[in-house]
Amino acid sequence: MGSELRIGVIGVGGRGAVARHAHNPQDNVRLVAGADIREEPLSAFVASYGPDVFTTDDYREILAREDVDAVFVATPDHFHEEHAVAALEAGKAVYLEKPMAITIEGCDRILRTAQEQNGKLFLGHNMRHMSFVVQMKRLVGSGAIGEPKAAWCRHFVGYGGDAFFKDWHSERKNTTGLLLQKASHDIDVLHWLCSGYAQRVNAMGALTLYGQVTDRRDEDDCGDATFRNENWPPLAQTNLSPTIDVEDLSMLQMQLDNGVFAAYQQCHYTPDAWRNYTVIGTEGRIENMGDDPPNMCIRLWNRRTGYNAYGDQQWFIPAALGTHGGADPRIVAEFVRYVREGGPTTTSPVASRYSVATGCMATRSLRNSGAALEIPPLDGTVAAYFENEGTLVPD
Repeated sequence: MGSELRIGVIGVGGRGAVARHAHNPQDNVRLVAGADIREEPLSAFVASYGPDVFTTDDYREILAREDVDAVFVATPDHFHEEHAVAALEAGKAVYLEKPMAITIEGCDRILRTAQEQNGKLFLGHNMRHMSFVVQMKRLVGSGAIGEPKAAWCRHFVGYGGDAFFKDWHSERKNTTGLLLQKASHDIDVLHWLCSGYAQRVNAMGALTLYGQVTDRRDEDDCGDATFRNENWPPLAQTNLSPTIDVEDLSMLQMQLDNGVFAAYQQCHYTPDAWRNYTVIGTEGRIENMGDDPPNMCIRLWNRRTGYNAYGDQQWFIPAALGTHGGADPRIVAEFVRYVREGGPTTTSPVASRYSVATGCMATRSLRNSGAALEIPPLDGTVAAYFENEGTLVPD
C-alpha cells in the first residue's frame, strides 16, 4: 500500500461514474473532490463519498487544491482539451476519457503539455481491457492466424437514436462527428489488433434516417438519452435534438503504416447492438460473435474448408464483475498503479491520438466526396515521451 492518493473528478455525472472504481480507502485511494455544472450529480457525489468531499461548479478550484494528486476528466468531448491541458499544467496526473479531443491539433496540444510538464497522462480506452478484445489480441500475437493482413469492424449501434441524437452528441461543434466520437474506440482496437496506425483513409456516409424525424425537443430542454425498448422503429423516435448535423451511417477504409488494410462500418439504427471484429492473416482468421460475455465467443478458422459456422476452435468468454464487462474496474486499477508506480500501460496516449486523427481525417473525407487523405504524423519527440505506454497486454 502506497501513500494516500487523492483524486478529483471533473464531470462527476455520466461517464464520471467510472471514477468510483478508484475509491478504495482501505488501499489509501480516495475520491476527495468533484466538479460539475449541475447540482444533481454533485449532490449524488456527496451522498456517495461523504460530506467532507469538496464540490464545485468550477473545475479550476479542484486543480488549485493541494490535496488533489490526480483527476479524472469525464466532461463532454469538446471540453477534453481545455480540462486536460489545465490539469497537466497544474501538476495533476490525468485520466482522460476517450476521445482525447475532437481535433488533431487538440490532441497534439495535450500530448505536448504532458511532455513539457513531465506529466502522467492516461487514456480511458477501456476496450483494451475487455476480455474478448484481450483474447483476440493474444491470439493475433501468438501467431494463430499468421501475419495479419486485413481487418474490419461492423458496429451495430442499436441504441444510437437514444444516445447520440438527443443531446450534445448530435452537433459537429461538440464531436466533429460520430466517425470520431463513437468510432474512436473501434479504430483504436483495430490499430491494436493489427499493431499499426492508419496512414491513409477514405470514407463515405450521411445523415440517412434521423434527419427525417420531425419530433424535436426545445432548444432549452436537456436531452434525454435514456435507452428505452419502446423507442422503435427508429423513425418513431421523439424529442430528438433541434440540431442534428452528424452522420448516422458511415463507412471507413484504412491503409495502416505496416501494410495492413482495415475497414470500419457504423450504423445507428440497427435493431441489435454489438460490435463484430474480424482479423485475417496469412494462416487463418478470427472473429468475435457477440461482444457481451458470457453470451459470446471468439472463433478461429485455420484450416481450408467450405462453410464452417463454428470455426476450427472456439473460446467462450466468461462474465466479469463491473461495468463494460469488467473493463472499467480493470482500467481504473491500472491508472492507480500507473500514478503510484509508473511502468508500462495497456492504453496509449499516442494510440489515442491516432484514433482521433483517423476519425478526423475520415470525417473530412466523408464530407468531401470520399477523397483519400493522409493522416498527419505525430512529432517524434513527443511520441518518444510515451514510448512505454500501450506496450502491456493484460493477463
